[in-house]
Amino acid sequence: MSERDVIVVKVGTGVLTRQDGTLDSASLARLVNAVSDLPDQGKRVILVSSGAVGAGTSALGLKEYPDDVLARQAAAAVGQTRLMHAYENLFRSFDLSVAQLLLTAADLENEDRRRRIGDLLQRLVDEQGIVPVINQNDSVAVEELSVGDNDMLSARVADLVSARMLILLTTVDGLYPPDSEKIVKEVPSVSEVMSYAKEKKGRFAIGGMESKLRAVKFAVEQGVETIIANGRRPDRLFKILEGRGFGTRFPVGE
Repeated sequence: MSERDVIVVKVGTGVLTRQDGTLDSASLARLVNAVSDLPDQGKRVILVSSGAVGAGTSALGLKEYPDDVLARQAAAAVGQTRLMHAYENLFRSFDLSVAQLLLTAADLENEDRRRRIGDLLQRLVDEQGIVPVINQNDSVAVEELSVGDNDMLSARVADLVSARMLILLTTVDGLYPPDSEKIVKEVPSVSEVMSYAKEKKGRFAIGGMESKLRAVKFAVEQGVETIIANGRRPDRLFKILEGRGFGTRFPVGE
């Protein structure tokens, strides 16, 4: 897909849900508004979205993220429908349709499945007015659900479609060095900043900065420039694509 200007945007659970785990409609609306502008700029967007387990956790009446995998699977099964219903309604107001893909790690490890998924994504991004929305198939993907690797899923999708850029939207402005309140604006070597990762995460999220940095390392090694930015400020997306937005940039080496 190198002939297309494909951008993969991954948005985390913390961006899409409130403190109690319910979907944050205002945050969703801001995200969709920003993403909907990109096709008008000649960009093809693939959205990798977390949030299903968090949304389902609240629907099941739980006060915090469930500890056992079976409960997480149940939450994902309930929450995924809520999440996609919200996306469908919001994108429709911009005359855009959503195409849902639920994937597991095995789907991208098997060469035949990987090829078929690549062909499907090619077809979808070639269509005007379609935004593919990808999530892990958390109701069956037990291993991924345990480690929360939607970050890596987005990196592998970005590699699969030869994306120009991967943008990881989280609840912070970027990567912070230890004991610093200023983000690192550009990181030439991911390996040198792995120690910056802190395992702090929300009650309804699984991943953390370490998960994101592993995904960044994979994406950059595959030739995909990657950005970590604040998903609560999706209005910054266009400037990020222009190379002047606020976030931590991980350029591809020469």
